[in-house]
Amino acid sequence: MTAADTPVPLTARRSPGLKGRVRVPGDKSISHRSLIFGLLTVGETAISGLLEGADVLATAEACRKLGASVTRTGEGAWRVNGVGVGGLAAPASALDFGNAGTGSRLMMGVVAGHGVTATFDGDASLRKRPMMRVLAPLLSMGAEIVSSAEGGRLPLVLKGSADPVPITYETPVPSAQVKSAVLLAGLNAPGRTTVIEAEATRDHTERMLTHFGASVSVAPHGAHGARIVLDGRPDLRPNPVAVPADPSSAAFPLVAALITPGSDIVIEGVMMNPSRTGLIATLREMGGDIVELDRRIEGGEDVADLRVRHSALVGVEVPAARAPSMIDEFPVLAVAAAFARGTTRMNGLKELRVKESDRLAAVADGLRANGVEHEVEGDDLLVSGLGRAPGGGVVTTHMDHRIAMAFLVMGLAADAPVGVDDTGFIATSFPSFVPVMTGLGALFD
Repeated sequence: MTAADTPVPLTARRSPGLKGRVRVPGDKSISHRSLIFGLLTVGETAISGLLEGADVLATAEACRKLGASVTRTGEGAWRVNGVGVGGLAAPASALDFGNAGTGSRLMMGVVAGHGVTATFDGDASLRKRPMMRVLAPLLSMGAEIVSSAEGGRLPLVLKGSADPVPITYETPVPSAQVKSAVLLAGLNAPGRTTVIEAEATRDHTERMLTHFGASVSVAPHGAHGARIVLDGRPDLRPNPVAVPADPSSAAFPLVAALITPGSDIVIEGVMMNPSRTGLIATLREMGGDIVELDRRIEGGEDVADLRVRHSALVGVEVPAARAPSMIDEFPVLAVAAAFARGTTRMNGLKELRVKESDRLAAVADGLRANGVEHEVEGDDLLVSGLGRAPGGGVVTTHMDHRIAMAFLVMGLAADAPVGVDDTGFIATSFPSFVPVMTGLGALFD
C-alpha cells in the first residue's frame, strides 16, 4: 500500500476473553537477513518460516535485482541461489524497499562493499527516514553517494567499492541496523572490520554470520556494550534457516491477552533471543502472567511457546538500557501501561522519533485521543494507568503498522471502541494480524 491508496480504517471493541493457540509470522529481522545472506552465499539457501510481508518481499526482489535467484516453494518456504561475496550484479532498475527500513539499510551495507551502483527508493514514509547515520561509516569504507534527496534521504544513488576499506567503528547511537550495515560491507573488505557498541543491540547479524561460516568474534565492551570483529572475504557456506516467530509481532496478542479479562492463550515458537525480550521482562515486572513452555533451539535461536493469561498489571520504570531490546514494542507497552495501576515511565525513547513515524509523538497522540493520562518528558514517556482505558478515539497511524496494531489492541479491552484511520500498512510486518486476532476472539468492525 502507498500513500495514494484508499485508507482502510478499522475499529476494535471490547471483546470476551481471548482463547486458543496461535503462531505469529516469522521474525522480520531474521527474514531480511536470511535472504541477504542467501544472496551472499554461493549455492542454495533453504529458508522456512519466512515472513511474507511487504517489507521482506521487497528485500527478496532487491536480492533478485542484485543477481540471486529467489524462489517461493510453499507457504513461508523459499530458496535463494546466491552469487557469493564479491559477486553482485549491477541492478538494472531501482531497489524499491517500500516501507522497509531494515531491508534498505542492510542492503546499503551490501552494496557499499561491492563495485556496483544502485538506486535505493521507497514509499513516502521511508523517504522521510534518516539514512546518514548508516551511510557515514560506509563512506569511510570507500562507498560514494552519487545523489540523494535532502539530508541523505531516499531516493539515493549509492556507488559501492570493489575494494572496501576495513574500519573500526564506534556506533554513536545503539542501532543494530548501523552495526549490520558495517559488517555486511566488511564481508568484502581485505582484513578485519570492527564495530564497537556502548550499548549492545540485537545480535542476529553476528549469529547469522557464524551460521553461514564467517569468522566473527564478540566480546564485552564496557558495562553494557560489545566489540564485534569480522574477518573479511570469507567463503560463506549455504546453510538452511528456520525463521522463528517474531517477538515484535507476538507482542500484540501477548498484550491483548494480558489486558482482556478472561484471556488464556498460547503463542507458539516465539524467539527468545535475550536481545529481543525486553518487553517480556517488563511485562513480567508489571505482574504479567507469561509462562515459557518447551524452550528449545531452532535455526540457531532460542525459542519457546508462551502461555499468557489476563493479569492485574502495575506501573513500573523501564530503564533506558533496556530500550534496544524492545524498541519496536514501546507502542504496545504504552497500551499495557494504560491498563496498569500506577505510573509506567519508559526512559530513553529517542530512537522512536526516527521510525516509520515519530512513534513517540504518535503514541502520545493516540493515548490522548483515548483519554489516557500521559506525559512526554524529553525522550521519556510517562503513562498514568488507572487499570482501564476510556477509549472512544480514532487514532492517526501516520502510515505506521505498529501504531495501528497497538491501538487496535487497546480497543479490545477499553471502555469504548477504539478506531484507527488506516490498517493498510499492517501488511508490512503482520499481514495476518486481523484473522489471527479474530481467531482468538477479538472483535473488529
